[in-house]
Amino acid sequence: MMKLLHAADLHIDSPLRGLERYPDAPADLLRGATRRATENLVALARSERVDAVLLAGDVFDGDWRDFETALFFRRQLVALEEAGIPVYLVSGNHDAASQISRTLSYPANVTVFDTLRPQTARPAADAGFVVHGQGYARRDVTENLAVGYPAAIPGLFNIGLLHTALTGRDGHDRYAPCTEQELTALGYDYWALGHVHTREEVSTAPHIVFPGNIQGRHAKEDGPKGCTLITVRPGRTELEHRDLDVVRWARLEVDASGAADLDEVCALAREELDRARAEAGKPLAARIVVVGRSEAHAELWRERERLGAELRALAQDYDDVWLEKVRAATSPPQLATDPAEEGAGAGELVRGILQTARELRADEDSLRKAIEKSDLWGKLPPEARGRDRLDVTDASWCGQLLDEASDLLTALLEEKSA
Repeated sequence: MMKLLHAADLHIDSPLRGLERYPDAPADLLRGATRRATENLVALARSERVDAVLLAGDVFDGDWRDFETALFFRRQLVALEEAGIPVYLVSGNHDAASQISRTLSYPANVTVFDTLRPQTARPAADAGFVVHGQGYARRDVTENLAVGYPAAIPGLFNIGLLHTALTGRDGHDRYAPCTEQELTALGYDYWALGHVHTREEVSTAPHIVFPGNIQGRHAKEDGPKGCTLITVRPGRTELEHRDLDVVRWARLEVDASGAADLDEVCALAREELDRARAEAGKPLAARIVVVGRSEAHAELWRERERLGAELRALAQDYDDVWLEKVRAATSPPQLATDPAEEGAGAGELVRGILQTARELRADEDSLRKAIEKSDLWGKLPPEARGRDRLDVTDASWCGQLLDEASDLLTALLEEKSA
């Protein structure tokens, strides 16, 4: 039997931009989370006595602020060396040679793959496996690296280590593009991929796996985060996700369909928080979205500030919950979602708003242009726009902005016509 641990996208000391907007955020806990998750990775490798750790890129998060980031990582590698565990590492776009201006020597148990061509690492003769890999020489690798990987070596468990988005994944740049078929053709037993922050088992024959990142860094990286434990037995390979995150980001939907007022919505939110806390078993950074066609709709929108304050006060009753955002996304019970439906109480104007919103939702380019042409967008300072801020190139952010705007406008019109 052989055990391997596959992880990627550690993003140690990721800056977590924007925390200053939240005066009640547990900043120290969130900023230290990537380090604690990395320590959890090392502890798991030692407790499972794995035969190797496979790191598929983006250990770091762009250029280091100081050498302490690298020294921290090196200490973790030394802990693995003391346990006799080899580490195989490829650089990704965030830790490409062109991005990282400083280097430190690694301990002897670490193999860092070449960035100019694929390289094959052969451990001890009795190890039973071999690793093929190539790292990034620069951030923007748009060529297919996989086509240069060698064919599988017969009689060994062949592992391909690669930082790629395959043919593309939402929210991730299309670096080192390749197809599942191209990877399969090389005859490897396991492809240890990185770059995509959501866990995905792309294929089982062979195993092609994105383990996801080891710690969520913001509300869009919600749910369990960790690594993949690979157990190789004669005739079969077993995969198991293992949690490593120390703070769990969660998007919680509170269904207000049966609620008559704001107080009942808050009671439902408490039930949802209780459920999410029990499921996570660790500190929770939550975004609450109140949904459903509800009698409480008008009050929720009229008292949006109170809703946010009530739910934040509720979260303060727990010592391990922080609310990142509260959003009302309900609709009135009498408002038709289909403009063709009869009996919509808000009239033609509201139905027209809903129809326009649907059309913009279906056309990402038109929605982006509409936002860019607005007077308010033009008045924003340059530092407020761009990735990790107000990002008009992020289709999901644009869609959320549209949803909130149409929800607010229809709610106000519905209240006026009531």
